[in-house]
Amino acid sequence: MCGRALGRHSGPMTTDTRRLTRSHTNRWIGGVCGGLAEYFGWNATLIRLLFVLSCLLPGPQFVLYLVLWLVIPKD
Repeated sequence: MCGRALGRHSGPMTTDTRRLTRSHTNRWIGGVCGGLAEYFGWNATLIRLLFVLSCLLPGPQFVLYLVLWLVIPKD
């Protein structure tokens, strides 16, 4: 049987894989917001504004930021 008949590709697959990393070019503190913005294709200022606004609500926002800072690898 032919490989194509089974749905296989004969050549190397070229997929655009995105990785979540901390930005070293678009950073203020740890690069977490810049990295999230690059990953999702959003504006980093919007991510930062949403983070600051979320700090007005009760919750572990700063702890989450610190965990993301430790878990997300550098660029």
